[in-house]
Amino acid sequence: MKEPAPILLFTYNRPGHTRNTIEALQKNLLATDSDLYIFSDAPKTPEAAGQVQAVRDYCKTISGFKSVQIIERQQNFGLGKNIIDGVNTIISQRGRVIVLEDDLLTSPYFLPFINQGLDLYENDHEVASIHGYLYPVKSSLPETFFIRNADCLGWGTWGRAWDHFQPDGNILLKELTDSGQIKTFDFGGVYPFTRMLRDQIAGKNSSWAIRWYASAFLNNMFTLYPGRSLVYHAGNDGTGENTGFDSLLNVELSRTPIDVSRIPFRQDPVAYEAFAKFYKVLAHPPLLYRVKRKLQKIFAG
Repeated sequence: MKEPAPILLFTYNRPGHTRNTIEALQKNLLATDSDLYIFSDAPKTPEAAGQVQAVRDYCKTISGFKSVQIIERQQNFGLGKNIIDGVNTIISQRGRVIVLEDDLLTSPYFLPFINQGLDLYENDHEVASIHGYLYPVKSSLPETFFIRNADCLGWGTWGRAWDHFQPDGNILLKELTDSGQIKTFDFGGVYPFTRMLRDQIAGKNSSWAIRWYASAFLNNMFTLYPGRSLVYHAGNDGTGENTGFDSLLNVELSRTPIDVSRIPFRQDPVAYEAFAKFYKVLAHPPLLYRVKRKLQKIFAG
């Protein structure tokens, strides 16, 4: 294995989540061999300043990695700009990166899986990224498989793939429309990814992730997924800037490593169908779930 890819962690105003993310990451195999870059965003409002400072104070105590560098933003970037700028900066220096946000808990086998994937597919231009999170699908899936996309919950990529990232949503939407791929982009029409892109263009969200997905999709690139999840999304408790109470995303972390070996560059049909079924539920959750989520929001104040 080559030198482990640098880890980029993007934080804001959640010291508890940040601590949990770091403590899980410290238990990862390869953590002590990995450089950690922490991009701490500045407060958006005066009310956020105390929590942002708490995050920064905690980050100064972090050890257990080969090195720790903290980049403190002097003005608020917002999540999308923070991630895009951070990835641009480090990938231009190091050639590859592993990206985490401050609410992702990792299995001890997350870093080995991402690094092995980055090593194995480094020169394969069909591959956009290596992804650590697997949706809680009901189907039994292969040890690893490809989907035509790029994803956002614990992932790694190379400079040659990130070069395809198109930050202009208007360009991406035009290409999707002109090529007649809107329905395919929306997983056969079951999930409104195109609407998310339109909302980004309209300024209703600042999602970097929908642009990363569209960029990879339009370049016919694939992402490698594990057959068992190596990431748990802990931010669906109402504390995040862009998330709410989405317990439908809850998964069980893999207790065993993922075997990474070369597989054909094609979209796995079983995995695709499982993703499509899950996206359909996510787009139209059952009534009981909607009621439960509404109550959670009410009682969260």
